[in-house]
Amino acid sequence: MNLDENMHSDMDCFKAELSSSDFKAFSDYIYSEYGIKMPDIKRVMLQGRLLKRIRELNMKSYSEYRKYFFSPEGQKNELYDFLSVITTNKTDFFRESVHFDFLTQVVLPELLQKNRFDVKIWSSACSSGEELYTISMVVNEFIEEHPQMKFSLLGSDISANVIEKASKGVYPEKSVDIVPLSLKRKYLLRSKDRTNPTVRVSPLLQKNIKLKYQNLMDPVYDINETFDVIFCRNVLIYFDRETQEKVINKLCHHLAPDGYFFIGHSESVSNMNVPLENIKPTIFRKK
Repeated sequence: MNLDENMHSDMDCFKAELSSSDFKAFSDYIYSEYGIKMPDIKRVMLQGRLLKRIRELNMKSYSEYRKYFFSPEGQKNELYDFLSVITTNKTDFFRESVHFDFLTQVVLPELLQKNRFDVKIWSSACSSGEELYTISMVVNEFIEEHPQMKFSLLGSDISANVIEKASKGVYPEKSVDIVPLSLKRKYLLRSKDRTNPTVRVSPLLQKNIKLKYQNLMDPVYDINETFDVIFCRNVLIYFDRETQEKVINKLCHHLAPDGYFFIGHSESVSNMNVPLENIKPTIFRKK
């Protein structure tokens, strides 16, 4: 059977569509609990993503899944799988690499000059870990030349499934093509199974990393540290402007007075009431 036949077979098994009332129930919940905008134009996308869970649970309709999800049992057992289905976890090694250059060429030397040797960095939407391990690589490289400095990395995300993936640190070999060869040889271990070519990050990269679940919509974050650098890249685009401003202010509560804040290249904080001054495009410093 070819791919097209498989697709038709799947559609024949499940013809129901996500109704307006079911979509509204899910979209209202997603926005109120997680701040993620889900306008009506995304109904087909949500329908496709929820279909996977409905099939795995052997259910017959979106309404049946909705009833289960909002029950006490569903809220207890289904929440993490639901979040993993609805959230987009697109990330890459060395994505928007100008930030990593700025980190090693400006931020770390500046901290060193101020005799601040214990550097703390937070990746607040770490997804499956590529951003975290990229940070770990470049900071480890800097510390080799400046051994008086040490660092710690916190990675947090709303999806428990991607946090688990980040903790394993195993990725398809193709995904590390962008990593410079010298860093690949130093920090990435190739799988011996060439039928499934993967790489595992070295223990050195994982040594200083702590991972935790964190919903950026929580009124207060369960974090007691103050960070020199916070990465909040490519997550603000899912929030409306009011929510973006609230999230940035809560993150800045955990940022050192002269700490640096990175956002994604498709994001902006212009005309927001936040304690940040623009240093370069997408790079800010706490006032």
